[in-house]
Amino acid sequence: MKLLLDSTRCQGYGLCQEHAPALIALDEWGYASVVAADIPPGEENAARDCAESCPNSALRLEK
Repeated sequence: MKLLLDSTRCQGYGLCQEHAPALIALDEWGYASVVAADIPPGEENAARDCAESCPNSALRLEK
């Protein structure tokens, strides 16, 4: 499973990192970048919560 980011949709809210700090990093303005595209075992639920928390649907999971 992979976590993918559409950076053109990210508005810098930072909600995603609250759910998955091991998978998402925020820059100094709050914009997200994916630290671990391949989701490690045990982080699947955090990745799902992370993607669902984005108000702009900038994150998605892919199998």
